[in-house]
Amino acid sequence: MSDDAIDFKLYRYDPFMAAAVIFIILFLVITAIHFYQLIRTRAWFFIPFIIGGFFQVIGYIGRAKSSAESPNWTVPTYSLQTILLLVAPALYAASIYMILGRIILLTDGEVHSIIKKKWLTKIFVMGDVVSFLMQGAGGGIMATGTLSALKTGENIIIGGLVVQLLFFGCFMVTSAIFHIRMHKMPTTAVLAQPLPWERHLYTLYGASLLILVRSVFRLIEYAQGNAGYLITHEVFLYVFDSTLMLATMMLLAWVHPSEISALSKSGRGKAVRHVISVYSLR
Repeated sequence: MSDDAIDFKLYRYDPFMAAAVIFIILFLVITAIHFYQLIRTRAWFFIPFIIGGFFQVIGYIGRAKSSAESPNWTVPTYSLQTILLLVAPALYAASIYMILGRIILLTDGEVHSIIKKKWLTKIFVMGDVVSFLMQGAGGGIMATGTLSALKTGENIIIGGLVVQLLFFGCFMVTSAIFHIRMHKMPTTAVLAQPLPWERHLYTLYGASLLILVRSVFRLIEYAQGNAGYLITHEVFLYVFDSTLMLATMMLLAWVHPSEISALSKSGRGKAVRHVISVYSLR
């Protein structure tokens, strides 16, 4: 048994109430905006993203409750906020993976993708589901509170984060290769008229990078153990998790992927211009 496991503590600081409340409000507002956009555009593939937003809200409510409990924290409250904040980005990723498939459909660009479109979303979402389940299971195991479970749960979470990073890295490479090939040899659909595929691809890069940085932070945090420097200083959570995930939601509210989905379903020419006017959310 490691010294970290024996010396395990739910928190090594008193959670800051004001910070938790601020992020409850911010995530509630941006999630409400996304919910409105979902209902307005019927971009149902973005439901996991919105669920991730609700996870963030509930997670920070849990942190606020933990702050009120200090220093006599309860395991259920600690576990609630830990698990929900840990797995929420995996739900973001599930929707982000689907964006690339819709960009490929819009541009008729399957020839430029290193993975066939019918497998593209399936492969990356499957990896995301594995990561989600591993992180959730690891958090659940740690919540039992026994010394033997703490290290086991920690290792499973680390494994889940590694899976997430591997699939995200492969996804970004796949996206970049598609982008480069499309520039070198644009498809007829792209040459025929202006399409917003590149704006959405750059948005996809931005969101992916934010989640990637956050996942690297979480991986290092858990690898350092319960007494590590990152996990013992609350400020790092708000800088490298809360802020980055809020930025991800804001970015995808500003450049909403429903435009890509709508254009893919509605043809070209005048119909395309009409759909742009109807579905533009900026």
